[in-house]
Amino acid sequence: MKKILVILLMFMTFAVNAEVVKMSNSGICHNSGSQYYSRVKNYTSYKDLDSCLADGGRLPKNYKGIAVTTSVSSDQEYSRDKFGSGWSDTDHDGQDTRQEVLISQNTGQILLSPSGKVKQGRWISMYSGQVIMSASEIDIDHVVPLSWAWKHGASEWSNTRRESFANDERNLLAVEASLNRQKGDKGLDEWVPPANKCQYIARFVRVLKLYQLNLTPSEKPVYTRLVEQCQKE
Repeated sequence: MKKILVILLMFMTFAVNAEVVKMSNSGICHNSGSQYYSRVKNYTSYKDLDSCLADGGRLPKNYKGIAVTTSVSSDQEYSRDKFGSGWSDTDHDGQDTRQEVLISQNTGQILLSPSGKVKQGRWISMYSGQVIMSASEIDIDHVVPLSWAWKHGASEWSNTRRESFANDERNLLAVEASLNRQKGDKGLDEWVPPANKCQYIARFVRVLKLYQLNLTPSEKPVYTRLVEQCQKE
């Protein structure tokens, strides 16, 4: 009897380990914890959920299966270089993302330095409404901070997707350095700007949904309340 139990346990262990994780054509990773697992017919196979997520996949909405159990180690902690080495020149025109944002969000005449960098212009900060004329006083802020994104799902993205996120102009604003640094890596439950609060909240939520970042149970009611308050104004 004991031998039979041992054999059954070995078989069950093998069966669990051998489970195929399916990445659908829409990039969603399904294991047996997904209610759609049996319905996914066209997919890319992965040996486990971690591998699928590491390749740029994402979990289904309302996923109720076993959570990813990869242990957190030093190389999985947030660092800026996980989102690329600084600003990228994504369109290869000689201007990196900072320069592109300074140019696209400028409302006056641009003055370039001898090296071709933006030196002066006219920017209206969404965070304060203040007019800023010197590029040296401008920070390019990630509305949804990189560190915040890392903790809410970006740690499971591919390096390419993280670099794309870090340089996505839909998530970037030219603002005064002082308010950007006051904000740090805070979410909506910890910080909103002195001016244009509802515009900021709407933009934050838009990016959150665009990249399917996840809120914690304690954050959800706060974010819902902020959005509802803005809808009433």
